[in-house]
Amino acid sequence: MSTTSAATAAPPEKPAPRAAQVDVPAGVTAGVAVFDRQTGTFTEQVNSAGQFRSASVVKLLIALDLLWNRQPGDLSATDRARVDAMLRSSDDNAASTFWANNGGGAIIDRMVPRLGLTDTARPPASHPGFWGYTALSARDTVKIYRYLLDSAPASVRDYMMGNLRQSTRCATDGYDQHFGIAGAFNRPWAVKQGWSGFSSGGCTAPAGLAAKAPAGAGKQTGAAAAAVRSAAGINAADLSRPALHTTGVVGSGDRSIVAAYTLHPSGTAYGKAYTDLGRLTRSLNVPGASRPAGTWIGTWGSGVRLRTQATTAASPLTTLPAGVEVLVGCQKRGQQVSVPPYLNDWWAYLPQYGGYMTNIYLSSPDNQVPGVPVC
Repeated sequence: MSTTSAATAAPPEKPAPRAAQVDVPAGVTAGVAVFDRQTGTFTEQVNSAGQFRSASVVKLLIALDLLWNRQPGDLSATDRARVDAMLRSSDDNAASTFWANNGGGAIIDRMVPRLGLTDTARPPASHPGFWGYTALSARDTVKIYRYLLDSAPASVRDYMMGNLRQSTRCATDGYDQHFGIAGAFNRPWAVKQGWSGFSSGGCTAPAGLAAKAPAGAGKQTGAAAAAVRSAAGINAADLSRPALHTTGVVGSGDRSIVAAYTLHPSGTAYGKAYTDLGRLTRSLNVPGASRPAGTWIGTWGSGVRLRTQATTAASPLTTLPAGVEVLVGCQKRGQQVSVPPYLNDWWAYLPQYGGYMTNIYLSSPDNQVPGVPVC
């Protein structure tokens, strides 16, 4: 059964509780759209036509252009591996290869009329190789997913959505990409995220995968980026402030399409932006979404490790972005850890990571966090 028919045939679900309003944190500029495929209506729209530099979200268009009028099986083994890495782990080298081989900005020029996009524009002429400078809006992103889910050939839909459902926590450039949708909702979900302008993503990538982003990633910031913006013309996206975006589908039968684009004050740490986007996403009315149980708690410190057990002798799973807010499911006693002047033998279990961190790095005044159950 196709995704589309499954969504149509599914019995009505109880709507998610309506938030009082979308929580856009202070200092953040946001563009948001949430579309309920079951009712054919938007449940959220905030600056949904606003242009944002796409960062890695444009990889959806790069992949769709590559697969236009062809089947995934027609791709060479090398190109298929590149697409897999680009969609699952946001691989920049793969995107740059396709961008260079398939005409650069012409990719965007082709996809705009194909999908009926209204706010999408190729990168500024001064920086044609910066695919991440493509302008996108939240409402155009909804159109991209609607095409992919409802109009694309089944083989293309299943291939691309299958990759997005296998999003890896660590991207190939060492950024933790399970923010926004991936943190706010339980599976099933499928995501394509974007980030630009941050100095560190605080994620331990699998061996051999961490790689510095090439110029085409569009991660330039500061005065040079501002100069590019002045020459952008129709592409009026802000290229200066750090950007963090979450896009994808949520719920059984891919019920809701969610697109949230955000820009943050210059100098914002990745963990702070990650936390702010998470709070914004959790405030959205997303029909069909299931929200994870637990308590959201802030952290401090950098290089904080998640481990398979409540001891420093256990294998590390990954590291946290510095200062990020995490979902704590429960806590238990384990090895006593000393980080002068602190000493603590309580460990928190983070269900979204499947591992433990010492409570020392939780922003709580007590060794045992009040209100969090014992594992």
